[in-house]
Amino acid sequence: MDIQFNAWLKKYKHPFGAISQDDSVKMMLEIESVEVINHVSLLVKKDNQVTEYKMEKESKTEYRYHYYPRDGSGLYYYCFKVSAQNSVGEHFELYYGKSLSSGLGWQYVSYERINWYQLTCYEKEDQAPTWFKEGICYQIFPDRFYNGNLDKKINAPKKNSFLYGSLEDTPIYIRKADQSIDRWDFYGGNLKGIIAKIPYLKELGVTMIYLNPIFEATSNHRYDTNDYFKIDPMLGSNEDFKDLVDSLHQNDMKIILDGVFSHVGKDSRYFNYSGIYGENCGAYRTRESLYFDWFKFIKYPMSYQSWWGISDLPEIDKNQESFQDFIYGDEGVLVFWDMFKVDGWRLDVADELPNLFIQSVRERLNKSYEKVLIGEVWEDASNKVAYGEEKEYVSKPILHSVMNYPLREIILDLVNQNISVEVAVQELMQLKENYPKHFFDQLLNNIGTHDTERLMTVCGNSIEKVRLAYSLLFSLPGVPCIYYGDEIGMTGGKDPENRGFFPWNQLDHELKELCQSWMTRRHTQEALKTGLFLLLYDQEKGLLGVYRYTEMSYCLTLVNLSNKRHLISQVNWRCAELTDGEIKEILESIELRETIKGQEVVYLEQKS
Repeated sequence: MDIQFNAWLKKYKHPFGAISQDDSVKMMLEIESVEVINHVSLLVKKDNQVTEYKMEKESKTEYRYHYYPRDGSGLYYYCFKVSAQNSVGEHFELYYGKSLSSGLGWQYVSYERINWYQLTCYEKEDQAPTWFKEGICYQIFPDRFYNGNLDKKINAPKKNSFLYGSLEDTPIYIRKADQSIDRWDFYGGNLKGIIAKIPYLKELGVTMIYLNPIFEATSNHRYDTNDYFKIDPMLGSNEDFKDLVDSLHQNDMKIILDGVFSHVGKDSRYFNYSGIYGENCGAYRTRESLYFDWFKFIKYPMSYQSWWGISDLPEIDKNQESFQDFIYGDEGVLVFWDMFKVDGWRLDVADELPNLFIQSVRERLNKSYEKVLIGEVWEDASNKVAYGEEKEYVSKPILHSVMNYPLREIILDLVNQNISVEVAVQELMQLKENYPKHFFDQLLNNIGTHDTERLMTVCGNSIEKVRLAYSLLFSLPGVPCIYYGDEIGMTGGKDPENRGFFPWNQLDHELKELCQSWMTRRHTQEALKTGLFLLLYDQEKGLLGVYRYTEMSYCLTLVNLSNKRHLISQVNWRCAELTDGEIKEILESIELRETIKGQEVVYLEQKS
């Protein structure tokens, strides 16, 4: 029995990908068989409940069904069931589900082994502010960026910490025998330093910055918050922060803060392990503390639940009303910093925050104008399940965006030739299929962060590979985000090596100009900012094309992942969403070069 279905071709499924709860989807299955087909069904599963719908036979080989998602937003899964009988009259059933990598499917004899297709159904379009969707982001680790003090003295050095003797020093951790940090290390970057470098960021093409945590803490990374209402003294003061926000806004730039609401520092005023905030303050010191119910003590006070078992980070019970009110209540953290006119928040470890908590954060932000909410999610956020809860990041208007770590993995695996062009296309198509278009277009696309090895290091110090990576980052849909220093070729392995001080006197101007040119294209070419996209590729030759287009303009980025020169006229272009005839129409409208060299990027555009 020959069964044909491809979820990526409109012939078989329309529309492509995710749908609104008010929309519907048309399915078509082709079957050629010598066996007698009794009936064909569409099976749809939601919340582990399976419903069977009989498909209508419209021709000798075609079976159709027009499906409406009657159970509202959320994740639906589907496959097909064929009931038939063979030449000796024996009845049997076959199932047709998703293959492991493409829009095509496979036949399954066993129901239990079916790989179901995913159909994402969202409540409504949830557009992020235009400044975010069409902007370019720059991530700054504040201690490592720049010291803006005229005398270069370091603000308020912390007790039991150390300062590097030179800004060129490689960052290291001084650990105890149990591998916990003995003394935190600092370079002395501060908020005034970011203000001083606004002209650099603006010249580069940056329109928004995302800051790693800036609230008072013990560590240099500050994910161990000690006081949510106070800027860390090493970075400056609340007044310095106001100056930073005002200076950014005066330069048409936005600022996104890092919200760490899953845990706090053990020396915070809320837990107060070391008694810094007084002998009778904090949950560790007294059961009478206002914050006692925030924490889960196993044996009071020495044993308590902590983030990933790290004792320095007592975990918060996010279901406690007093903590919820503390964060997003009328006098909470979000309202306080909104008075400084911050433009958005990135939620650290978003999958550890309950859906209701994130929804309430969003509702608070919605009371202000054009705020953005981003979640730290390392996987495909459309089908994320954590702590027994199906996350609603995509199906409901909760998060505007998530950090697109899957894209980073695809791009770096591709430029390092760990995967083929065809596999990269399949993985990108899977993301495109699972995410609603509006959400896909506003994913925060990062190829380097404080939690990953440096881009240049991952690329084996090859500037050619970095060029390829940047061309894909800026050509694909989503919001490009640069980790400070990656634009000038900083190197570094895993934490802490990826958190060195920005080498202001040793800039790689060639790489900086490359980033600058891509940012300029992103700002000036409408197709790169808002256009639809298709992926063209030739697996044999190692060529990938990102085609972006609007009604009035188009651009095409061709990337040669191989080391060979190829004649464009001999390229056998494929596209997972188009027929050969449709691909030919696109190519006939574009003036392609005759050749493309190995490891080369060719960019073509036509503006309205």
